Amino acid sequence: MSIFTPTNQIRLTNVAVVRMKKGGKRFEIACYKNKVMSWRSGAEKDLDEVLQTNTVFVNVSKGQVAKKDDLSSAFGTDDLTEICRQILAKGELQVSDKERQSQLEQMFRDIATIVAEKCVNPETKRPYTVSLIERAMKDIHFSVKANKSTKQQALEVIKQLKESIQIQRAHMRLRFVLPAKDGKRLKEKLRTLIKTVESEEFDDQLEMVCLIDPGCFRDIDELIRCETKGKGTLEVLSLKDVEEGDEKLE
Repeated sequence: MSIFTPTNQIRLTNVAVVRMKKGGKRFEIACYKNKVMSWRSGAEKDLDEVLQTNTVFVNVSKGQVAKKDDLSSAFGTDDLTEICRQILAKGELQVSDKERQSQLEQMFRDIATIVAEKCVNPETKRPYTVSLIERAMKDIHFSVKANKSTKQQALEVIKQLKESIQIQRAHMRLRFVLPAKDGKRLKEKLRTLIKTVESEEFDDQLEMVCLIDPGCFRDIDELIRCETKGKGTLEVLSLKDVEEGDEKLE
């Protein structure tokens, strides 16, 4: 879709329209496709990367710009950036049925991935696979909400899944021991996968006790097995519960 704004004839292409009705009037903003969902999920922080222009329209496709008085009356401010933020956060993304279905399917996968990365089976002390979480989400008939972030919805999924499978948010406490030569070579690589180092000793070998997100377990296990040719050892010591009051998924 291509449009012209009537005031300056700037050509806008690759447009995604976000629409909001407020104060009995319709308001629209022109955004870049694929950026709206990135903004809502928290992946994109720069508003300029999302908005094609901070102009607020009555009708984007016709280039009809909203009147300043109507904006002030509806939003209580004439700050266009703030108004755009409100529309972006609460408005409805205008997409075709096919595009909407594709977005919802991608969000479904993203939510399942987040849950798999943050949770474990408390009985086996091992992470779940993404495909297993997807199946469990389908079993409880979880419905993705396009206007909520994937991280928020992942928290909801975890709460709902607790009624059907053994699952909990937790950090895994690991101990790994590597020969000195491998320890020196792999130490920094391993640190990028570790949440917190609880203890570290480096003498004739590297011994470390640490906390990790469950989603990193397979990467650490594979790194140690392959890079040390079986000479390194990895042990799961325990699980450390994430406080229920902690409603953030980093």
